[in-house]
Amino acid sequence: MTTSKPGTASKRKEASPAVLVLEDGRIFRGRAYGAVGATFGEAVFSTGMTGYQETLTDPSYHRQVVVMTAPHVGNTGVNDEDMESKKIWVSGYVVRDPARVPSSWRSARTLDEELAAQGVVGISGIDTRALTRHLRERGAMRVGVFSGDAIQDDAALLASVREAPEMTGADLSAEVATTEAYVVPAIGEKRFTVAAVDLGIKGMTPHRMAERGIEVHVLPATASVDDVYAVDPDGVFFSNGPGDPSTADHPVALMQAVLERGTPLFGICFGNQILGRALGFGTYKLKYGHRGINQPVQDRTTGKVEVTAHNHGFAVDAPLDTVSDTPYGRAEVSHVCLNDNVVEGLQLLDRPAFSVQYHPEAAAGPHDAAYLFDRFTSLMSTVLMEGQRA
Repeated sequence: MTTSKPGTASKRKEASPAVLVLEDGRIFRGRAYGAVGATFGEAVFSTGMTGYQETLTDPSYHRQVVVMTAPHVGNTGVNDEDMESKKIWVSGYVVRDPARVPSSWRSARTLDEELAAQGVVGISGIDTRALTRHLRERGAMRVGVFSGDAIQDDAALLASVREAPEMTGADLSAEVATTEAYVVPAIGEKRFTVAAVDLGIKGMTPHRMAERGIEVHVLPATASVDDVYAVDPDGVFFSNGPGDPSTADHPVALMQAVLERGTPLFGICFGNQILGRALGFGTYKLKYGHRGINQPVQDRTTGKVEVTAHNHGFAVDAPLDTVSDTPYGRAEVSHVCLNDNVVEGLQLLDRPAFSVQYHPEAAAGPHDAAYLFDRFTSLMSTVLMEGQRA
């Protein structure tokens, strides 16, 4: 939720004061960065030292004010190739020391200019280490960033922050998903057709599938079972996305219909939480979530530890060390975060379905988990061959 006006030149804005107000009353004062105005959202922090452009354009960050823990942000400017969607989705942006001049041959404009052009209110020059520590100790919470004419007395600003909606109970996937179906063609020879339910999909995800010979039909979050099977899919994919998974009743019902048919299924991030709910597990809000590109996860099927990219504030409540009986057969936790034992993946043992909580498309981030797209293609290949033999 943002109100803003186009930003002025960087030198003029450096002298413009800005205020960040947390819902518990903590206040940070700095300088305007990006657009000037007021914005509200959930304060979260990202530990990535690079990839800020992909973070900003990730629809999963809808209605969140992102605090960058890396002190120097904007070094490589902004280009037109690394966008994960058509716009910036974050509600606000918080940095300590913004780059004055970008240094990259790919840069088309500065980060400050891009934020201002898209109306994203930000703040710079604050102690992001202190803010991050505060969020780690107190948890993610509502926040407001104010600059220009939006600045009032502290009590009024705090009151406005406390009136903003919370992330718990927020149903947001339909706000960021495509409204019209579209197709991402396979690169090279077509091997499979996948119906991808867009709950906030990142552009790199269908690209990673296309690289493996998959023709991807991206469908709106409101897609029906008939819509999914109208494309005659070899597999069905459920994407990442924003909001509270406890509100996602339609995607859960849709996934259960896919599970009933036994179609190979793969889910990422929000899709993992949807699979958890479809199997009968609960979900819960993490204290401050996982966001960044350096999170250690163990694949329990191989014992391998991967460095992975994360962006989630909710998690699946499933038993870590036992196989669970579900309406669709046995299920187990396939991946776990080594920092805090949060469930990072699920798999069914009696049907072709699995999911992970993190981002194997790694935009930006490490490529340790790219094999999961190969696992999906292997699953579809196996089911197809079994169907041919039958």
